[in-house]
Amino acid sequence: QVHLVESGGGLVQAGGSLRLSCAASGRTFSSYRMGWFRQAPGKEREFVASYVWGSISSASNYYADSVKGRFTISGDNAKNTVYLLMNSLKPEDTAVYLCYSDAGITDRGRYWGQGTQVTVSS
Repeated sequence: QVHLVESGGGLVQAGGSLRLSCAASGRTFSSYRMGWFRQAPGKEREFVASYVWGSISSASNYYADSVKGRFTISGDNAKNTVYLLMNSLKPEDTAVYLCYSDAGITDRGRYWGQGTQVTVSS
């Protein structure tokens, strides 16, 4: 079992920045990849970014086209925590951001956090 706790959400004006954190506990050694999805009211959950533990290059990080160049994902292995730095925020970034953890390259057995609300005002 992997337990995920997100933090860092809040209300910010358009153009502003936020940094989300996702702290993992439990069977963290079984985590291969962590990342973020988001879900806005009335919309489907969509992928935001992913981070592979132990990767040498940031080239292994993936981003949705809608956030490329604005969001940066990173990880702290010692703290079992993944971060999502969000710059140049737009109102359309408003959503609940959910952290996830995968044990392998597929999403089989994926763990989810409870989510943190991000609201961007225009």
